Amino acid sequence: METWGLKTEKIRQARCACLQAGEITSVMNLVITPCNNYDLPFFGADFVTLPNGHLLALDLQPVLKKDILHTKSVWERLLPLHSRWQSLLPWGGPIPKEAESYFSPGLLWTRLPLGDEADQLIVDVIMPAFRDYLSLYLELVHSAVDVSSDRSDNLLEAQKGYLTYRAEKDPARGMLTRFYGKEWTQSYIHDVLFPF
Repeated sequence: METWGLKTEKIRQARCACLQAGEITSVMNLVITPCNNYDLPFFGADFVTLPNGHLLALDLQPVLKKDILHTKSVWERLLPLHSRWQSLLPWGGPIPKEAESYFSPGLLWTRLPLGDEADQLIVDVIMPAFRDYLSLYLELVHSAVDVSSDRSDNLLEAQKGYLTYRAEKDPARGMLTRFYGKEWTQSYIHDVLFPF
């Protein structure tokens, strides 16, 4: 397992966690958490390989999903990317109800069986889509401007809710506990992956 992280003036935390466990699993999880004084979504990328296939997700995840000021400029630019890339991939299936509010309509989500065809889709579709989604996110970060203190407080509360949800529902908890023990896993999830 390896974890990298950084922060900038506009990004509270950008971190990438990678786990390679032979034939059991391979995981790359990248989450970018913006500073709450900028009206920015989270960036999320999950590339997971398990013995029965690949789970792949990309999204610019809204902090305030029902707030048009927060989402309109993002969706206008994200949805064409989603349409382009999702049309080339099988749909990953339904998202759990409790998680739906944490995803955008631009969620790129697929499940692929292991094999040469999936490997080619990862090279030809997933990786270019990843570059497009990340490039869009970095453009949004670059052009973001400070918001009012009231707006910043609202964004902060929403970010806390998102990070709490992710920490509590992290699907890797069971596997990490088997590999590293409960205490280490709790600390890693709350202090490194989804801190606040």
